[in-house]
Amino acid sequence: MNLTFLGAAGTVTGSKYLLEVAGRRLLIDCGLFQGYKQLRLQNWAPLPFEPGTLDAVLLSHAHIDHSGYLPLLVKNGYGGRVWCTPGTAALCHLLLPDSGHLQEQDAEYANRKGFSKHHPALPLYDKQDAIDALPALEGVAFGEWFEPCAGVRVRFRPAGHILGAASVEIETEGQRLLFSGDLGRSGDPVMCDPQPAPPVDYLVVESTYGDRLHPDTDPAQALAHVINRTAARGGMVLIPAFAVGRTQELLFYIHQLKQQQAIADLPVFLDSPMAIDASELLQRFASEHRLSASQARAVCATATYVREREESMALNSRTHPMIIISASGMATGGRVLHHLKARAGNPRNTILFAGYQAGGTRGAALLGGAREIKIHGRYVPVAAEVASIQNLSAHADWQGILAWLGQIPAPQRVFVTHGEPAAADALRLRLHERLGWQAEVPTQGERVRLW
Repeated sequence: MNLTFLGAAGTVTGSKYLLEVAGRRLLIDCGLFQGYKQLRLQNWAPLPFEPGTLDAVLLSHAHIDHSGYLPLLVKNGYGGRVWCTPGTAALCHLLLPDSGHLQEQDAEYANRKGFSKHHPALPLYDKQDAIDALPALEGVAFGEWFEPCAGVRVRFRPAGHILGAASVEIETEGQRLLFSGDLGRSGDPVMCDPQPAPPVDYLVVESTYGDRLHPDTDPAQALAHVINRTAARGGMVLIPAFAVGRTQELLFYIHQLKQQQAIADLPVFLDSPMAIDASELLQRFASEHRLSASQARAVCATATYVREREESMALNSRTHPMIIISASGMATGGRVLHHLKARAGNPRNTILFAGYQAGGTRGAALLGGAREIKIHGRYVPVAAEVASIQNLSAHADWQGILAWLGQIPAPQRVFVTHGEPAAADALRLRLHERLGWQAEVPTQGERVRLW
């Protein structure tokens, strides 16, 4: 058996792992690279195998850095099934067409404004390519063993994080492998805890927060402070938020704060059609989160939904205090860019980040103190307050990862992935010092023989 790391190796994005066993080929995750330009350029490079030679694709969850390459994989010849949980399938029906649509929009805007080096600028794939890939999705319930191809058994284990998120357990030739996927946090107010890891022979574990602990502060209180001080100076709070997961948690906290009268009763606008649809899925997948049916309805009703582009544009003519939640969470694209162009120059406003910001993104630049950011080919001055809430992350920190591993015996080999170099190496060291395990941090494109 051979395992090749085609993404999320030395970086926190582009998750793809090629598993070859007994003449079979499986791809675990199929994500897009995001962030730095040199990473994004890898999306355009051909894969080191023909997509049509794959026997199966397994998805841990629906976030674009784990699923966003699927339309291109199918377009380039993959004709098999894409196995995932029902929640992941439902979210992919939202995320993938939106990804294609955004790429079309970006290419069209670049051509119209003439700032691209390519003539014409083209999308990596378009919305129709994404729609064409959706029939390949095959939902399987958590805990149910299935055979994606001969000689290979798989089951999905709840990973918390977002709706449908799973760790992927694979059994073949008497050996067991586990791909952690993105692990959620225990005690999250919305999502259920990740299911502890089972004993396995080989482990691939994420390390997004491998060098950090989440602060022991109340995120609701931190959110209230930001909202109240911004409202007091007559400004508005703009929150770039991931449409799936983070948006729903933010709505939960804002609803809670309003019920407690801990913040001013400001109007809240959810300006992301995809986030709106994802929020409504809370009611469909009730077993995966902690909210009751009435709580889920109340959380979804906290914001005014903004679906149409004209309504979104009209928000930027409003001058009174308010809260706008808009995708994308790292300010890499989407409607939030138009709000940033309109709002970043006003010192009364606050740009509030509520999650991990990968290197090379506008979010990382803003948190790093950038006084101007490039949007649609032009530099936009930044005078607004830039703030962040550190402990709203949907990822387990290093203590959470070690707790998830629990008391299982040391696997034969452990690979630490999906983290920036410092985070991945810090987790590798902690696995050695605290558990006595020998772990490795693979490099991009590395191929290892397991047995």
